[in-house]
Amino acid sequence: MRHALLIAARDLRERARDRTAYVLALVLPLGLAGIFTLILGNVGGDSQLFRYAVVDSDRGAIARTFTDEVLRGAASSGAIEIRPAATEQEARTLVDKGEATAAFLLPAGLTEDVLAGRAARIEVVGDVDAPTGTQVARSLAQSYTDRLTAVRQAVAATIHSGLTTSPAELAAEAAAALPRVTVAEDTTTSRQLDAKTQYAAGMAVFFLFFAVQLGVTGLLEERRTGTMARLLAAPVRRSSILAGKLLTSVIIGVLSMTVLVVASSLLMGARWGNPLGVAMLVLSGVLAATGAMAVVAALAKTPDQAGGWQAVIAIVLGSLGGAFFPVAQAGGVLEVLSLAAPHRWFLRGLADLAGGDVAAVLPSVAAMAAFAAVTCTAALLLFRKVVQA
Repeated sequence: MRHALLIAARDLRERARDRTAYVLALVLPLGLAGIFTLILGNVGGDSQLFRYAVVDSDRGAIARTFTDEVLRGAASSGAIEIRPAATEQEARTLVDKGEATAAFLLPAGLTEDVLAGRAARIEVVGDVDAPTGTQVARSLAQSYTDRLTAVRQAVAATIHSGLTTSPAELAAEAAAALPRVTVAEDTTTSRQLDAKTQYAAGMAVFFLFFAVQLGVTGLLEERRTGTMARLLAAPVRRSSILAGKLLTSVIIGVLSMTVLVVASSLLMGARWGNPLGVAMLVLSGVLAATGAMAVVAALAKTPDQAGGWQAVIAIVLGSLGGAFFPVAQAGGVLEVLSLAAPHRWFLRGLADLAGGDVAAVLPSVAAMAAFAAVTCTAALLLFRKVVQA
């Protein structure tokens, strides 16, 4: 282990003098994330029909009017489709499976609470892969809330003018409620990232694959420059040489991601979530990226060839994983293929973390860890041909 640390320390000193490393690991990710946020920050990624599930546990005037007038009125334009759900769990399951873009949960007692002057709650549960559809759902619910506020003001005016129409009658007729009605998104289930965080995270994990290659290609550079023979002649185990190169990539990747998380938070206002959950995602993502780039480097014959192949693999995986746009929304084969990209799991884990539950990232961490285990093992076996005299 001591020799591996020494090799990694030497490589890190060399990389610290390489300006290209700073450009790939820091400048480009931050720059492109900022550009995407400015250009596309207000543009959604959903182009298909929005399918909304509705659970009416209230069955009162307020809930019925929201469903019949607001939602079905919007559905008449052809942009959305309404699907009733019997229970809250059924609606959440539809969202989780991607069969519904979002779900409106109208709780039991909604009408009674509204007419009695008590605060009521409408929940919007959104799909992580449908940010625009979720936002549209929230807008529909918010428009209803705004309408209720206007009716509340009309009720107050009626009372002051001495008319006999009761507030309850006027509220029922207009499907109104107190202005204290809140439209709340279930952040734990919706797993929704804001645009700034989405682009910052996407660019960070995309360029992570370029940053970590600076370490694993070191073996090829050692062989080209002739220093590999001196390393093999020294009292150093071959496994230590391999471990040192992989450790270099891991350290570069962790440092790069850490700086990007902090910088994007301070400069762009990105919200990454719970630090422990972010740390788990970053480490597993770095290991996955290192493994993937190590396999490519082990198959290449020269550093230049390795760099070219690694760039191709990084771009393909990044595109499939949704680093630029949510490819999984296309469904079908593309959605299935996206599951093979660590980028997809990294971004999904961050979205799961949006609700603040660290345990929610474990499936994504496990998926990236499995990817890393397979690729790193394959790389270690393939690198035997490189570390020979």
